[in-house]
Amino acid sequence: MENNSNQLQSSIVRSPSRFRRVCVFCGSSPGKNPSYQLATVQLGKQLVEKNIDLVYGGGSLGLMGLLSRVVHDGGRHVLGVIPKTLMPRELTGETIGEVRAVSGMHQRKAEMARQADAFIALPGGYGTLEELLEVITWAQLGIHDKPVGLLNVDGYYNSLLMFIDKSVDEGFVTPAARQIIVSASTAHDLISKLEDYVPYHSGVASKLTWEMEQQFEHSVISDLAR
Repeated sequence: MENNSNQLQSSIVRSPSRFRRVCVFCGSSPGKNPSYQLATVQLGKQLVEKNIDLVYGGGSLGLMGLLSRVVHDGGRHVLGVIPKTLMPRELTGETIGEVRAVSGMHQRKAEMARQADAFIALPGGYGTLEELLEVITWAQLGIHDKPVGLLNVDGYYNSLLMFIDKSVDEGFVTPAARQIIVSASTAHDLISKLEDYVPYHSGVASKLTWEMEQQFEHSVISDLAR
């Protein structure tokens, strides 16, 4: 009877996800609140338990480094995407998993987005917020229909969620577009919400593609070089 119970528990824990890879945005600092590191470890374990690989910003410091180690030690593939110019700054010691060097910040975000089936933001600073808002905007424009989630550890993102709700109230964000982003206080609940996510489609720019984004970036660089 005990063996049957253990087998049932194992099958529940290892239940497959509809996501093959999840991109996680997070800080290159550990943060002051120990809860941020604990939540990072819990998220990493959830990814391992659900057989989900990790795509992230490639750094070995802070929450980024902690998450990559947890997922890698759990036997899942880790893909870190990092601009060449940041490698001396954000990579220290032994690298974790596969590291893919790209030419710049835009290429980093586009490559992470291409590789992932969903996005999660842990606590972080300017870079984390910028990456998060860009994938939300891309979803609004119809560039992708992948779910975007906030791991709202100890209310870290409460102010951001209030800002978004205020934007809806003031007419700058539509109620439908507000549904692009989901949030939860635990990794387990957040992944469950992302699994149930129904894509938002505005039809504003549904024909945009990653390739067009790359062409636009190349043309801007060429113009600036003149």
